[in-house]
Amino acid sequence: MKIAVVGATGLVGNVMLKVLEERNFPIDELLVVASERSVGKKIKFKDKDYDVISLSTAIEKRPDIALFSAGGATSIEWAPKFAEVGTTVIDNSSAWRMDHSKKLIVPEINANILTKADKIIANPNCSTIQMVMALAPLHKKYRLKRIVVSTYQSVSGTGIKAVEQMENEMLGIKGDMAYPYPIHKNAIPHCDVFENNGYTKEEMKLVRETQKILNNRAIAITATAVRIPTAGGHSESVNVEFEEDFNLNELKQLLSNTEGVTVQDNLDINVYPMPLFANGKDDVFVGRIRRDESQPNSLNLWIVSDNLRKGAATNTVQIAEYLVKHGLA
Repeated sequence: MKIAVVGATGLVGNVMLKVLEERNFPIDELLVVASERSVGKKIKFKDKDYDVISLSTAIEKRPDIALFSAGGATSIEWAPKFAEVGTTVIDNSSAWRMDHSKKLIVPEINANILTKADKIIANPNCSTIQMVMALAPLHKKYRLKRIVVSTYQSVSGTGIKAVEQMENEMLGIKGDMAYPYPIHKNAIPHCDVFENNGYTKEEMKLVRETQKILNNRAIAITATAVRIPTAGGHSESVNVEFEEDFNLNELKQLLSNTEGVTVQDNLDINVYPMPLFANGKDDVFVGRIRRDESQPNSLNLWIVSDNLRKGAATNTVQIAEYLVKHGLA
C-alpha cells in the first residue's frame, strides 16, 4: 500500500501523518508531498525522516491513495492527474464537495455508497462533519425538518497564519494578519468570503453539504458562522425541528449509542462539551441536550469537535481505512 500525503507541511497534513501513525494505517511506502518551495524538507513519521517531494514526482510513483490537504486550487489542478494514473484521491478542500459526480463522505454515515470507480472522494467541511455526526442518527429516527446552527469556530480552521495572529496578539506582538480585525478578545462573524445572498461560504457549506450527505434537499437549514479566539476545536449551537416527536431520554440514549459520538450532558456536575477538552480527540461531543419549549418536536444541542482531527484529518484517514478494508483502492 503506497500512500501519499499531499500538503504534508500544513496544519492538517501534519495531523494526517499523526493520525496515520496513531491508527497504524497499513503503509508499505509513504510519500510526503508539498509545493515546490517545500521540496527537500524533512518530515518525521514513525521515527524515520522522509524527504518532501513534489506533486509531479508523486504522480510518477503512482500511489494507491493520496490524501489531499493543499487547498482548492491545488486539488482542482492535481487531483484529476492522480486519478488518471489510478490513484484514489481523498480531498480535504472544498473543490469537489458539491460536484454531482463526486461523493461527499462521513464514513459512519454514508461510506457504503463508495465504489472502486470513485477516484476522487470529497471530505466534508469540518463544521459540517461534527453536526451531521450528531444529527444523522436523529434524522433516521425522527426525520429532520429544519436546522438553525450558529458556530463558534477555532482560528486553526483558517490555518497557521491565523493561529500565529492570535498568539502574537496575546503577547502584544505586531505581525501578519489572517483576519481583517484582531481575533484576541474578539468574535468575528465572518468565516470565508461573503456570497451574493449575504451568507458566507462557510455558512452555505453547512447548508449544502448537510443536505448532500443526508441525501435530503428538503431539510431547511440556516447558519451563522463565527470565528472565536480558540485554537483547539469548533463549537456549534444547533436547534433542530423534527417531523416526529421524541422522548428526550430515548434521544439521548440514541446519541450515546452512536459510533464516534460521546454524550457529555450532566448539569448536576457541570459536564458539557468544550473545545478545551475536545482538543486532540476524534469523537464528536454532544451536550446541553434539551427540548426547545417554544415549539413542537424541537431540540437544542451543543456540539463540539476537534476541527483538525474528526473535522479534517481523521475523517480523511477513516475513508482511506474503509477503502482498504473493502478492497476499493
